[in-house]
Amino acid sequence: MAGPSHRLLIAGYLAPALLLLAVFVVAPVLGAIGLSLTNETLTGPDALAPRFVGLTNYGRLLADSEFYASFLRSGAFVFFSALVGQFVLGLLAALLLARPLLRGKGLFGGAILLPLVVPETVASLAWASMLAPAEFGTVNRMIGGAGFAPIAWLQAYPLQSIIVINIWRGIAFAMILFQAALEGIPRELAEAAQVDGASAWQQLRLITLPLLRGAIVLYMLLTTIATFGVFGLIYFLTQGGPGKATSVMSIYIYNHAFNFFEIGLGSAASVMMLAVVLVIGLVYVRLLRAEI
Repeated sequence: MAGPSHRLLIAGYLAPALLLLAVFVVAPVLGAIGLSLTNETLTGPDALAPRFVGLTNYGRLLADSEFYASFLRSGAFVFFSALVGQFVLGLLAALLLARPLLRGKGLFGGAILLPLVVPETVASLAWASMLAPAEFGTVNRMIGGAGFAPIAWLQAYPLQSIIVINIWRGIAFAMILFQAALEGIPRELAEAAQVDGASAWQQLRLITLPLLRGAIVLYMLLTTIATFGVFGLIYFLTQGGPGKATSVMSIYIYNHAFNFFEIGLGSAASVMMLAVVLVIGLVYVRLLRAEI
């Protein structure tokens, strides 16, 4: 049993982290919940004297078809860009870098890490130039050389383009996490499987992936939370358009809070998104505990 002095020492070590969590996580969440229960606005008479309106904002959201549409777009964005694209390509990159005889590992790894260190604004502007319509965009010049007509990518395929760009930016994180997990797998297991005649696919399916289960669940948890909150990349490229084709939850919240000046409604939408992310996070945490 730890004595009082030992417990005080532990509390002292934890205090800075708990203070940061309280200031930068708990306090903003409580503030958003409080605002969601009011008719707070940035203009008009309610801006000077906001009133408590209870669950009115939540009722408005539940009756808004665009709220559901934005949530579905967010779900598709997270699933295809993070849980499929980044996961598959990041795992493949980690498996390639784990091969002892692979040449040019530094160049290959550096090329994948580069998108992660590029600022979001710079990456957005670069992709906007690459996907520019007519013959001015880099992508259109490339397909034009193959005889294809130029495409207005961000107008014809807006959500698909955003998903591809987010995959490009997120492969590095998945690769780093899986590469670290692969380093912890004993090489003797793979060597024993080779002696027993297991193919490369059987080794991956029966040995590598089961041993990576904890890292995979952790990756899913972190990337789901991060991808639900992606805002700058989408806003700089499309601002939620054309129409509302890329209006995911973060864009929906921004528009209602700062373009329509309905702070209370925007706060309610953010609280509902937080609740969804928390539920998903709890599922992942339970899977992690099962793994442990």
